[in-house]
Amino acid sequence: MRLRHIEVFHAIMQVGTISGAAQVLHISQPAVTKVLQHCELQLGMPLFERVRGKLYPKPEAHRLFAETEKLHRDLQGIRRVAAGLKNGAAETIRLVSTPTLASAVLPPAMSRWRRDFPTTRCELATHHTGEIVNMLRLGEADLALSLQDPRHPGIEAEALAQGVMTVIAPAGTWRDDELATPLSPAGLQGELVGYADNDPLGELVVAACEAQDVHPVFRTVVQTYQIARALVEAGGGMAVVDPFTAACASPGRVQRRPLSPAIPIHLYLLTAGHAPLSHGARQLADAVAAAALACLDTSP
Repeated sequence: MRLRHIEVFHAIMQVGTISGAAQVLHISQPAVTKVLQHCELQLGMPLFERVRGKLYPKPEAHRLFAETEKLHRDLQGIRRVAAGLKNGAAETIRLVSTPTLASAVLPPAMSRWRRDFPTTRCELATHHTGEIVNMLRLGEADLALSLQDPRHPGIEAEALAQGVMTVIAPAGTWRDDELATPLSPAGLQGELVGYADNDPLGELVVAACEAQDVHPVFRTVVQTYQIARALVEAGGGMAVVDPFTAACASPGRVQRRPLSPAIPIHLYLLTAGHAPLSHGARQLADAVAAAALACLDTSP
């Protein structure tokens, strides 16, 4: 299949008619018909059933559509880049982050970065670290943020900031003079909010507890640290969270204490090893580092 074949094929799959595809592509109906016929001739098989002027995809067409979807998206991206170059538009930076960092660190970082890059397009997305690695390897993102070093041979991890795992509890749980003293696993009492078994930070917390012969019982299990923080803010128990989530907790509703022994947590900048960052992307990473450090400085 040629690129023009894929373009016309996708348009027909999306709208279901020759006339509709012609409108989407801004070409004539005979031109769409001619390209489709040439495509089917090269493939050696029909892709659609023709019934009263409407096209119904055959199973082969559905399979082909799924296989060519990424290439079609890439073609659209190339057109956007070309149009931007023609119009003198700035570059596009694609940043993907874990949900925790997207809510805790990215807003102030973006505000800081925008002062120097007011016209640069930035596409933000959130995924978990496993998906982030795949996006970087496939070239679907330029840089990423995570609290984990995936230790993947094709991914470079740069530590931008470091804090420690922090215990958060509803206001009034501890006396004011206790807040500066780290809390041992034995102090994790009452209703505890935990994480799924495969959560890497949750595993660190459980391991630290078991090393001191403490076996915490989690009756409420969540998938994100933001949900754990929200439950604590609502008086729903105690949780151990990353330092950035802890720093974002409402000071009027939540108290915080570092966990002892300390569990260091790094904010990592992840990039594909074969793709150096542009100037704008590097400056965005620097803004993230500055925002992360400022976030930790405001945390008692």
